[in-house]
Amino acid sequence: MASTDSTHRLDDLAARFGLELRGDPNVTIDGVGTLRGATSSQVSFLANRAYRKDLAATRAGAVILQGDDAADCPTHCLVAADPYLAYARLAVLFDPRPAAEPGVHPSAIIAANATLGQNVSIGAHAVIGDGCVIGDGCTIGPGSVLETDCELGAGCRLHANVSLGQGVRLGCRVIVHPGAVIGADGFGIAFAGDHWEKVPQLGSVEIGDDCEIGANTCIDRGAIENTVLEADVRLDNLCQIGHNVRIGAHTAFAGGAAVGGSTHIGRYCMLGGHAGVTGHVAIADRTTIAAKTAVLRSITEPGLTWAGMIPAQPIRAWQKNLSRLLKLDQLARRIMNTDTKAGEPTEDDE
Repeated sequence: MASTDSTHRLDDLAARFGLELRGDPNVTIDGVGTLRGATSSQVSFLANRAYRKDLAATRAGAVILQGDDAADCPTHCLVAADPYLAYARLAVLFDPRPAAEPGVHPSAIIAANATLGQNVSIGAHAVIGDGCVIGDGCTIGPGSVLETDCELGAGCRLHANVSLGQGVRLGCRVIVHPGAVIGADGFGIAFAGDHWEKVPQLGSVEIGDDCEIGANTCIDRGAIENTVLEADVRLDNLCQIGHNVRIGAHTAFAGGAAVGGSTHIGRYCMLGGHAGVTGHVAIADRTTIAAKTAVLRSITEPGLTWAGMIPAQPIRAWQKNLSRLLKLDQLARRIMNTDTKAGEPTEDDE
């Protein structure tokens, strides 16, 4: 549960976020909580039907919910078409984490030719390299390192121990969580008969406005052209983005998802936890890839959901089994046709 010194009347919250208030407009709220744990001065929400059983016993001061659930709510209601979205917007008011104070910590190292905008905050032991440009209102957390010629748009926030490689570009309002590495070398190696030789990674990384990069996520720099994340891409913790990948706007990855080099992911896509996409393929817009799914070829039809989990096995066995698996529906239909001709009941008849 989160509480702050800030309090808001229910009628003010309803007006501010376009919600329908059913209850006492004078009730004051100072925080948020779960349906089970919220107190009478906190607001909760009901978005997942699995938690509807907790609604009747909630002690929350108010609950954000859909109109169909209001009759079963024992307290004041804030009715929303999308309760979770409404909660996300409202909960910002009760974030107890203080904003960073503008200024440069004495232990930070900033190159003489770096450019800092107004109201920038640079934390302890941060390093800002030659030619870097930091936009207005940016926060660089303690221990973060920006190599040469990085550029951050206004309002970016880099948490502790973030690393940006040479030439990385961030748009405005980008959030990067602790330990993320953006712009390290991609996995470029060439086999020279008896040893590997490194392929120079000559591109960098471009990240659009309003993106969020999770803790310990890695985004490799391009081999020749840049790796690109378009606007409003959201990556969870521990994701891996290979060199020269392009991710379309408004796409989201859950934890541990990975994409091989030179793959293009469309707009409004979603990848579940530990999903993987091989390199050098393309994924159509609005594709959903379920958790732990391995995508090994391009997906050209937009708007579909893909899933599949089969244990690893020797490749020749896998190829034989996959070939037969792809013919399974055809074989099943042949069997049903044979049964029909023989007068036996089919699965559809049963």
